Amino acid sequence: MRSRKARSVRRGESLVAGCQKNMNHPPTPPRDINAVLADHDQRLLAIPGVVGIYVGLLPDGRTSCLKVMLARKSPDFERSIPHTLEGHPVLTEVTGEIRPLRNP
Repeated sequence: MRSRKARSVRRGESLVAGCQKNMNHPPTPPRDINAVLADHDQRLLAIPGVVGIYVGLLPDGRTSCLKVMLARKSPDFERSIPHTLEGHPVLTEVTGEIRPLRNP
């Protein structure tokens, strides 16, 4: 008959092995960034101070992100904006108010 200690060590070994097996799977790729933008744009535009949203690039020049344009810099505005949406980074930038051009 095995001792309790031997049984619990074996259970622990199989738990660790199972965790390691799951850690080797690559993460599920995030949904297409344009689909994420389409699903969240109205909610983001409803935040006071937000004047636009678009797909841009991180400073590395390669990684896509969502850029939220703000009318002015404000800690309150920036706290309202999520840092990520469905795994995509979200950055803010101050653009000022955006108004349509008038035809002459």
